[in-house]
Amino acid sequence: MTVTVSVKGQIVIPSKMRKRYHLGPRSKIELIDAGSEIIIVPLPQMPFQASRGILAGVTSHDVVLARRQERKREHA
Repeated sequence: MTVTVSVKGQIVIPSKMRKRYHLGPRSKIELIDAGSEIIIVPLPQMPFQASRGILAGVTSHDVVLARRQERKREHA
């Protein structure tokens, strides 16, 4: 889908996409610079409720092990 950037640097998100992603006035989106492209990611209106359950089945032991592996990679 192609949109045009206005003189003020604004774009219009087409209504089909606004409805699909539940974007309305004051909705937040994140722009990610991926090198040769820009990625637009809609953010949840209630981020704490949206993230509920994402760590189901993960123990603190799993988190500690994952962090240790990250540290090894950082220092390698």
